[in-house]
Amino acid sequence: MDPKRFVENAIQEIRRIVGPKKKAIIAVSGGVDSSVCAIIANKAIGERLVPVFVDTGLMREGEAERIREIFGPMGLVFVDAKKKFFEALKGVFDPEEKRKRIGKLFVRIFESIAEKEGAEYLIQGTIYPDIIESKGGIKSHHNVGGFPSKYRFKGVIEPLRDLYKDEVREVARFLGLPKEISERMPFPGPGLAVRIVGEVTPEKVEIVRKANKIVEEEMEDLEKWQCFAALVGRATGVKGDIRVWGYIISIRAVSSRDGMTAE
Repeated sequence: MDPKRFVENAIQEIRRIVGPKKKAIIAVSGGVDSSVCAIIANKAIGERLVPVFVDTGLMREGEAERIREIFGPMGLVFVDAKKKFFEALKGVFDPEEKRKRIGKLFVRIFESIAEKEGAEYLIQGTIYPDIIESKGGIKSHHNVGGFPSKYRFKGVIEPLRDLYKDEVREVARFLGLPKEISERMPFPGPGLAVRIVGEVTPEKVEIVRKANKIVEEEMEDLEKWQCFAALVGRATGVKGDIRVWGYIISIRAVSSRDGMTAE
């Protein structure tokens, strides 16, 4: 793939669809996919692009602050929706249902912001593996299989829809994004909700958030494609010769290139 040609074509596609006067909103999460998409979209339509970050309460530690720092100069719209997401996930145990509820709520929030901003289009960083996994019944990505069939946008634009993860990273390097973004470990769109077995609660999220931070920091030098912690339940253990009842954290390290197969 030629990154330069890809970026030029993506810019032209966005300009063609949005037109010379219309506005678009873009969902940003701090990951490489949405960051690459945001930079390309900004090059395409400039100030007519409205970047939106929805704080779900399910993100990595320090994510919200980091997003403000990176995208603040682009006129970032920050939405504190933690309460709404925890309410939507209350009593939900099935991971597929979690993904669908999160996807639906995301879109409704984006629709509300778009209406206020006068934006008719939604741009998102969907990549090819997201589409394959959602359509293949493997799992619904919140921005594909979890996306409601009816929405109020005139169109949804996905410039990265034909790219694999390694190709997105290649484009990120071409665009000059810092290594902390271009090489960042993948993180699920639904956030820590899908790294918790069972019902999602603020207590569980805080535990797995701290565990995930420790795992990512400790495994960083190993240059694994993805390392993460998941909260899988509770069990009895012994700590200092005393019986304890606490949560179990499972740790996984994965090697991959394109995000389609892994070891």
